Amino acid sequence: MLIKSHTGKTTTQMISSRIIAEAKSLLKHTDWDVAEIGYCLGFDYPAHFNNYFKKNTGLSPSVFKNHN
Repeated sequence: MLIKSHTGKTTTQMISSRIIAEAKSLLKHTDWDVAEIGYCLGFDYPAHFNNYFKKNTGLSPSVFKNHN
């Protein structure tokens, strides 16, 4: 409740925003492949990271990486 009252976002939304921000940074600034980034962020399977990233950004991680 405290986070939502200060930010307007739920704890889950805040965590998701942070994961996506870190994913974007790693995709832009490293030469790691998408699977390595997913594992680094705690995803057990690359497909789960791909689906999560696409759901939250509208782009697949590979498309984001190749266009930024």
